[in-house]
Amino acid sequence: MVSPFETDLKWETLLEYGTRQFVKGKTAIYKQGMMGEGFYYLHKGLVKIVTSTFKGKDRLVNIVVPGQIMGLQAMDQQPHFTTAIAVKNAVVYHFSCLPFLEMLKARPELLSLFTQTINQKMRILLTAINMKALTSEEQIARLLLNICEDFKNHEVPLTQQELAECAGLTRITVYKILKVWKEHGIIEIKNRSFVVKRPDMLKPPQLTAHTARTV
Repeated sequence: MVSPFETDLKWETLLEYGTRQFVKGKTAIYKQGMMGEGFYYLHKGLVKIVTSTFKGKDRLVNIVVPGQIMGLQAMDQQPHFTTAIAVKNAVVYHFSCLPFLEMLKARPELLSLFTQTINQKMRILLTAINMKALTSEEQIARLLLNICEDFKNHEVPLTQQELAECAGLTRITVYKILKVWKEHGIIEIKNRSFVVKRPDMLKPPQLTAHTARTV
């Protein structure tokens, strides 16, 4: 979900304080357990945030879209407790602690907004913890709705494979669910994207009432 810090702030005017990095798809931007020193701003691309369970499996925490920030938990130079992976080729800006302090001196109003963003990230984490209590169908619906809200657009720029990777599900599971939704006129499947035509049908109780259980 987008926070006030990410929507009200004109990041283009602050990129000079960061270091630009080009990241290939399926490459980690930072890894769980790695010592952090700053945070990242996503300029282009799409990034999934995952955390590893004690069984070694990745659990999806959040999807980051352009204009959002990530890695805030490492601002105090502590280890990252999540991993950020580029779903597709991405451009990010890394803001280390010292330049960030300089940025705060120039824009002191950022401090309160930064605090709001940290609180928002914690709410996202709590939501992600509850995701595993949902069915595969409900997980994909929640994921698509969140991306639509963040992009302010009902077209989701993901392939079926990328959606499966984001959700931590198999491609065949995602294919079966999307096939049913397409038959119900809920989504339209394009070459490398989906169009959510009936977002209301992806919310309970409509999701349960009008779509078949496929997994």
